[in-house]
Amino acid sequence: MKLVILDRDGVINFDSDQFIKSPDEWKPIPGSLEAIARLTQAGYRVVVATNQSGIGRGLLDMTTLNAIHDKLNRSLARLGGRIDAFFFCPHVADAGCGCRKPAIGMFEEISRRFNADLDRVPAVGDSRRDLEAAVEAGARPMLVLTGKGRKTYESGNLPKSTEVFEDLAEAVSELLD
Repeated sequence: MKLVILDRDGVINFDSDQFIKSPDEWKPIPGSLEAIARLTQAGYRVVVATNQSGIGRGLLDMTTLNAIHDKLNRSLARLGGRIDAFFFCPHVADAGCGCRKPAIGMFEEISRRFNADLDRVPAVGDSRRDLEAAVEAGARPMLVLTGKGRKTYESGNLPKSTEVFEDLAEAVSELLD
């Protein structure tokens, strides 16, 4: 099975320091939905692994998170794409959970649910914690410069195996070419 793991905010959609708290605030980064559709059409299973501490902070609830993901799925369906599963951590940073990236709980759950070895599975993110989780899980860390990605890149000290791309569209082109 061909599998790819994507972070959400900053990779698929524009990020916000005030969190994405409603479907109206969710806006795709140009080219990201088309890139996911290309993956789908090439036979990839596409999953999202995203920290969503806005839930733990009381800024949004599960109904709202599901509505945001429904908007994403409907937007993708119009282009022939889909997200096969959403994995999320609802906890705040200091909760000490095992699922919040850079911990690898979401990656382990993806591996279990898809019965897949994550060795070298592409994992696309825009933050150091995305990359660290990918490396720890044995996946292939891919940094995009959208969202917090440029700041992450400029801060240096990335995991040695990190590949860097302008955006999700460029990362997907690398995977498919």
